[in-house]
Order: sequence, then structure tokens, then C-alpha cells
Amino acid sequence: MDNLIINEIFYSIQGESLNTGHPTVFVRLTGCPLRCVYCDTEYAFHDGKPMDFNTIIEKINSFNCKKVMITGGEPLAQKNIINFLKILCNNSFLVSIETSNALDISKIDKRVTTILDIKTPGSGESDKNLPNNYQYLKSIDQIKFVICNQEDYNWSKKYIYSHNLFNICEVLLSPCYEKMDLKLLAENILKDSLPARLQIQLHKFIWGDQRGK
Repeated sequence: MDNLIINEIFYSIQGESLNTGHPTVFVRLTGCPLRCVYCDTEYAFHDGKPMDFNTIIEKINSFNCKKVMITGGEPLAQKNIINFLKILCNNSFLVSIETSNALDISKIDKRVTTILDIKTPGSGESDKNLPNNYQYLKSIDQIKFVICNQEDYNWSKKYIYSHNLFNICEVLLSPCYEKMDLKLLAENILKDSLPARLQIQLHKFIWGDQRGK
């Protein structure tokens, strides 16, 4: 039977994306090929155990919630995730996946909302971005930039326009936790009339940098 290496499955308030504030079941997969300097889930690099698809779905069902977020680590690093996403959609779950833009997204089920985390220079991994992915994004998808400093903001603004990202799907700018000043980022967006959405990590304002929240 197909399985995935699972770091944790938990029920919480969605703190990011256009579903911010919604109760959501999070399925965190183990493993990631990137090492972003601000990573807040390093515990997911190696810590995890195999779980078959049925067991994962049973755990999800125990929370009585139809919204499911697949995250990591980097969930696309496990090849079985593609089939699992289809199974979730076939079972009427409202599925989203957060991925780093370092791996091919073309095989993700079209019913899934893809949240593509384009890496800025401040992450230390901007050379891993795959511009070829943008052709596979749908209008329901979202593009996210984590902004670490003013240089990241300037880079992101230029990158957004050079790849015409505003005409693909919603673009989100998120201040790096305890690094980028929220007010400064907001003022930059207003000053430049940038058609992007400012987001914060709501879960960290509620629980702080706490695992499983």
C-alpha cells in the first residue's frame, strides 16, 4: 500500500494564504532539499514515520474538517504525494499544498490550490526557483514571497513584474518573522501601489513559534 513519511498531522487555524483564519487540518511531510535561513520547521527535515494513505485519511477525518493543507518540509520531495492529492480531492476535501518553487508542480491535481513560495535572496535559496513552474499555475493558486529586508522587497517587486505574476494569480507578501518590519513592508506596498496582498503569520501572533500550531 502507498505511504508517505509524515512528520505531523494537526488541527489548527490557517495562519497564511487566502484561507487565513479558517480551521484547517495540516499534514506535514518529512524532508526538504532546501535550507532557507529563516526556516521554522527544521524538525521536519528528518523526523517522521511512514503512514499508509488510509491511516492518514483516518487521522484527517478525526478532526471533522474538510480543509486540508499539505506542507513540509517540501511535500513534493515525496513522489507519492501526487497520488495522495488526487485521493484527497476525490474524497471531497478542499486541498491546498505549499511548495517551495524548487520542484516541478506540473503534476499537481488541478483541483488543488497551489501556494508557490518563491524564494527571495534573503532566504539563501533564490537560485533554486523554477520559473518554468509559473505556466502551470491556475487562477485559484497563490504566489508567496517571504520578505526578509528592504533588498528582498525591491528584488520581489522587480521579479513580480518581470515574470508578469500579477496576471497569473494572487500575489502575497509576507514579512519574515522577527526580521522584516511589518509597518515598513505595508508602507512599501502602498508607496509603490503594488497590487499584492500583505499577509502575516496569524498562527504565530496567536501561539508564537510553537510546533503543531
